[in-house]
Amino acid sequence: MEIELIEKDKNSIKIMIKDADMTLISPLVKSLLEDDEVSEVKYTAGTPHLEHPTLYVRVKAGKPQTALKRASKSLANEIKESREDLEKHLK
Repeated sequence: MEIELIEKDKNSIKIMIKDADMTLISPLVKSLLEDDEVSEVKYTAGTPHLEHPTLYVRVKAGKPQTALKRASKSLANEIKESREDLEKHLK
């Protein structure tokens, strides 16, 4: 997966996501929507071979890139905890 910045201003950011997998994108969008500092999230799937998917995030407060980092870190922690729980039960 490759991410490219399309546009960014004080309250919003739009990124292009090449080779996006909905297994990752859906939880990321959900996590962003649950963030109280985020006011708007739009994911556009694009069309195969013509345009890449894009993710748009607008925040009420703070920086939009910080909201993306916070959501990504939250997902990484959830996956780590799930892996540890699975490993514990498989011993």
